[in-house]
Amino acid sequence: MKQRTITALLALIVLLPFVIMGGLPFTLLVYVIATIGLLELIKMRNLGKYVTPNILVLILLWLILIPSSSPILSTSWFTKFEMIALITLLLLAYTVLVKNKFTFDHVGFILLSAFYVGLGFFYLIETRDGTNALSNILYAFFIIWATDTGAYLFGRAYGKRKLWPTISPNKTVEGAIGGIVLACVVAVIFHWVTPFPHSYIIVIGVTIVASIFGQVGDLVESALKRNYGVKDSGKLLPGHGGILDRFDSLLFVLPLLHFIHFI
Repeated sequence: MKQRTITALLALIVLLPFVIMGGLPFTLLVYVIATIGLLELIKMRNLGKYVTPNILVLILLWLILIPSSSPILSTSWFTKFEMIALITLLLLAYTVLVKNKFTFDHVGFILLSAFYVGLGFFYLIETRDGTNALSNILYAFFIIWATDTGAYLFGRAYGKRKLWPTISPNKTVEGAIGGIVLACVVAVIFHWVTPFPHSYIIVIGVTIVASIFGQVGDLVESALKRNYGVKDSGKLLPGHGGILDRFDSLLFVLPLLHFIHFI
């Protein structure tokens, strides 16, 4: 627990200045973090030896991450969708060139991995480029951290019923509820200090849904690790594992908050 806390504080110290600065430095940092996350998935699936498709899927990730306001999109010969479609076709063509050593299933995995990682981090960039950027990002981070902390503390103190033992044996129903409760408390305090253009009821309702989605995101990543027989997605963050181990909830929460037009 001590190592986890120290690592979390150091990561916050590194991340916070970039969040405050925004702009290109923040975007480049997100690109780096997302790239590491995708490489963790590729390694998890033991696909690192396929150089060409890995290069193509990294390009695909970087395309997905391009902000909507980027001038690249307005000056490019191709649309963003057309470039993504082209890379998809090239990946499929590669299966023929290597006589199915790199299979259709492999293509499906790395394509889905690029979108899984890319969408969440794309909306992180979009949030920082939008209105009330700092407030919205901090709200998302705070409810994710509150959910994780509440689930851990309530789970240790009161946890009896397993939430999903075949996927994540240590998570409990009581912990999940505790995470939602603490997230709501934090959201109410945050709304009081930095008001949203919404009522307290809406803020609490959105926070409950976001907290649930965050926990689902955590379980999705746990299911991936269990399926591929790894304990952590990586070893970058001592006590925490890899990038996906720390950002799995965010990959679900930020798209949700944009889809429902809360931020």
